[in-house]
Amino acid sequence: MTLPDILSVRELHCGYPSHPVLDGITFSIHEGELVSLLAESGEGKSTLLKAITGLIAPTQGQIVLAGTPVNGQPPSSQSVGMVFQDDALFPHLTVMENVRFGMQHIPGDESRRVLEESLALMGVTDVAQRYPHELSKEQCLRGALARTLACRPSLLLLDSPFTGIDSQHRYPLLTQLRRLLKQRHIAALFVTTEREDAFAFADHLMLMRKGHLVQQGVSADLYYRPVNRYTADFMGYGNYLPVKITGDKGWKSFLGEHHAARSLGLEPGMMRDWLVRPQEIALALDPEGTAVIEDRLFMGTNNLYRVRVGDDVLQVQTNNWFEPDQPVRLSIRTEQPIFFPQQEGKTVITGPAA
Repeated sequence: MTLPDILSVRELHCGYPSHPVLDGITFSIHEGELVSLLAESGEGKSTLLKAITGLIAPTQGQIVLAGTPVNGQPPSSQSVGMVFQDDALFPHLTVMENVRFGMQHIPGDESRRVLEESLALMGVTDVAQRYPHELSKEQCLRGALARTLACRPSLLLLDSPFTGIDSQHRYPLLTQLRRLLKQRHIAALFVTTEREDAFAFADHLMLMRKGHLVQQGVSADLYYRPVNRYTADFMGYGNYLPVKITGDKGWKSFLGEHHAARSLGLEPGMMRDWLVRPQEIALALDPEGTAVIEDRLFMGTNNLYRVRVGDDVLQVQTNNWFEPDQPVRLSIRTEQPIFFPQQEGKTVITGPAA
């Protein structure tokens, strides 16, 4: 069953005639859905949030919140919560006073329970009597989240709030917030430049470039089925192999002949670049193998290998352990191949092994 939209944005334009910042943005967020908006700096992410919150008025298009058009109007603080990058707590108030500040609409008897619950949920009960200057950046963010969640919003807007928090603290906080929002059926729009943060948080991912939504869908779709090379490169490392289409389901690369289970939808004779993710290549030790391990980068949970095959180099990601100069045999998954118009006519790899 499809849930109702808590936020609907249709053909949204913001900026100036000669310099559009947002150019025809369209998307929706269902009740309780967690969405990440991923983009490089200066691509329009913060402008979109400002339009949703009424800080700027769109030049065209429509923003509908819980069924009510809100173009250019600030939504009720009780329906939308906002936490922005470096969102400071009021410096003259303690953490507890900051959280209580946004709770005027909650009756007195209930407000104490909500206050204590919000502090506990975000893990700031022990520092509730401290002032912001006495806290770490992570504790300040936890306090800001507690203040926002105490208002019981139906939609939470997050503008890169985890920036500047080291990964040791960022990911536990990010996943804790995700679980909490899921439990409370609170929808969220999280904008970030960090791909791993976007992946970890979202049910649904949107990629923006120059004020346009390039692609949106579940994270795996953007990673394994990108619509263009920009999406492919933004989502992660890759190998681009020049190939020639040989038939309805076949193609040829420097590694040999390949076949898919479905039609490629391409004409025989076409020259294309075949996107192969490092995880889609399997390696096996083989004294007669034509590929050789050239280098290994230990990535913590797996290894990223630079593998030479004649004059070409591929990068391969696997949990298996190989040593430099070992001969190997490689195989590539071909269930759902992705092809792009050919650019350089040679093998190109993107990522740290390049």
